Amino acid sequence: MTKERRASQDLSARNRKLTGYAAVFNQTASIGGEFTESIAPGAFRAALASNPDILALVDHDSGKVLARTKSGTLRLWEDERGLAYEIDLPQTTLGHDLIALAERGDLGGVSFGFTVPDGGDAWAGSHRTLSAVNLFEISIVQSFPAYSGTSVAARARKGRDDKARRVRIAELGGVHYGAV
Repeated sequence: MTKERRASQDLSARNRKLTGYAAVFNQTASIGGEFTESIAPGAFRAALASNPDILALVDHDSGKVLARTKSGTLRLWEDERGLAYEIDLPQTTLGHDLIALAERGDLGGVSFGFTVPDGGDAWAGSHRTLSAVNLFEISIVQSFPAYSGTSVAARARKGRDDKARRVRIAELGGVHYGAV
């Protein structure tokens, strides 16, 4: 499975907690100018119901763990708007730095890392709709996300069918940051 990442600018800080949306449903994002993509309501439902240990990281760095669902310091849920989150920031230098940056409005946003299971996406011409994803992390992004809703860094698509698109994403390493 190819790992992918998307970003959102929805982030706020209160009482040593970061809250917001890591993904917003039904917003169309341009993916590197090559195709568009949107996330369907319910896309995270199965992943969240399976009770995986999902991490909250900084800039997709597994060495910078902020919280996790297993310990209860990261809470994730779907509502009518999208994938909502709440992170209890740790009493660490990293946690203190993030709360200071969030309070000043200096953080770029939030991104999420995922894979797409077979049948989890559909293509209509040059538009991809994600209907199911395997979520493995959300990340606080210190730089600017590419888009205010859901976004991704450049990825190629040149008139390929679904199978060829998946192969090309895998060739590119499949790991893309949702920030520029």
